[in-house]
Amino acid sequence: MTRTDVSGLTQLGAKTDLPASPDAAVLERVPYGHPGSLANVRFTAPEFTSLCPMTGQPDFAHIVIDYIPRDWLVESKSLKLYLHSFRNHGAFHEDCTLDIAKRLIGLLHPVWLRIGAYWYPRGGIPIDVFWQTGAPPEAAWVPEQGVPPYRGRG
Repeated sequence: MTRTDVSGLTQLGAKTDLPASPDAAVLERVPYGHPGSLANVRFTAPEFTSLCPMTGQPDFAHIVIDYIPRDWLVESKSLKLYLHSFRNHGAFHEDCTLDIAKRLIGLLHPVWLRIGAYWYPRGGIPIDVFWQTGAPPEAAWVPEQGVPPYRGRG
């Protein structure tokens, strides 16, 4: 059985304050114990929040991140703190979504990554943002993200 090396982590197992901003957040990684295995790792954040950069009003999204690790896994507590750091950060939906994806790519250098950000309506219009690094490897199992399109009341 592979044991993950957690010796370099600074946040896991310790009280960690919420970062003041996404730039101040520390994302940590641990070695992937199964290099070459095309495992799809999924993180779902159904209560993601950020601020509208124009009005300062809160925006809400259901975010799903899928990635296939190469050598690294993102440490989940650091990812949670990073995502929560957006709650007082003003940025458009598209910027939040792509910033998250590109930060993870820079940290992990995954085989493949996809993000789906299903934003709740602002001004009566939901904005969904989807991005991926390219086609997933042919042998990888990548299920649908399972978030239905916004239908409002009907």
